[in-house]
Amino acid sequence: MSNAVVFISYKLAKDVSAQDFLLASEKVNNDFMSKQKGYISWKVLVDGDTWADLLIWETKEDAGNAMAAGGANADNQKFFALLDPESVKMQIFTVEKSY
Repeated sequence: MSNAVVFISYKLAKDVSAQDFLLASEKVNNDFMSKQKGYISWKVLVDGDTWADLLIWETKEDAGNAMAAGGANADNQKFFALLDPESVKMQIFTVEKSY
């Protein structure tokens, strides 16, 4: 079975500092995301004011289950509040080939 990649691009909400955002993402990773079945890694990317998350999962099902469970988690809700909701775009890919 192929790994899955979740790619989410977004901008930070008004008046959210990069430092506060990165602290919140680290908390979500350590306390929630890394404990989900099939979790492999999470990379936080930035280019100017556009941010992106690159999350790698063992399967697409694992990715979907984690995303569904994340909405009810209090720390995740605080993390999501740091994002500009109008800017969020998410895609889930299946890895077709790795080099």
